[in-house]
Amino acid sequence: MINGKWAVITGASSGIGAEFAKLYSARGFSVVLAARREERLKKLAGELTTPSRIVVCDLSEIDGCKKLYESVKDLDVDLLINNAGFGAVGRFETIPLKDQLKMLDVNCRAVAALTHMFLNDFKQKRRGTILNVASSAGLLPGGPDMAMYYATKSFVVSLTSALAEEQRAMRSGVRIAALCPGPVDTEFNDVANVKFALKGITAAYCAKYAAYSLEKGEVIIVPEDKMKAAVFASRLVPRSLAVRVTAHQQRKKQ
Repeated sequence: MINGKWAVITGASSGIGAEFAKLYSARGFSVVLAARREERLKKLAGELTTPSRIVVCDLSEIDGCKKLYESVKDLDVDLLINNAGFGAVGRFETIPLKDQLKMLDVNCRAVAALTHMFLNDFKQKRRGTILNVASSAGLLPGGPDMAMYYATKSFVVSLTSALAEEQRAMRSGVRIAALCPGPVDTEFNDVANVKFALKGITAAYCAKYAAYSLEKGEVIIVPEDKMKAAVFASRLVPRSLAVRVTAHQQRKKQ
């Protein structure tokens, strides 16, 4: 096994994933960069100050998840960041089914598969950290006009919360957390064809805040005070009303 601390980051070709790579490289981690766009990964690797490895894979396919896991078996992985994901805006029935199912595969199935694979390794070592990048959408009632995206991120939050408690209760030495930002200025907005009503935070700030919160032992990490307030407020009103408010906010994005 190659010595040294390694971080595996999915969706590393841009946005929050790329910022995580730069941040943890600066902290002394060697970094595995996983995404579909090889040229972007090569460019990012050239900017890092520590050794890196590029794994080109499509996490919408289970074989892509297995490829990533098998590609790092010779490394002492200490951190997994499940950052890959995407969204789409529009009425559920108007978004092509193949796109909806691909979102489900990337946002949910890949997160579950990679978490399962690496968690077993981390438990054997009695150390390791898994950060699942969810969204503030996962903390709010379902979002009309982004129904599948909200549902997938709710899955990530629920799964992460449960696994974090399982590992805490058994004192496994493994930490699991979910990052739940609101708007972040990344390519996600272009892919989802969405414009946020609230001003977004930078991807660099989001990554830095997440790393700081991980060190403090937080399980659900929300970088912005406004989003924390919105999540709290949503719990004080009937769910049907909260969904309508969310729908109103969603329409402002289009």
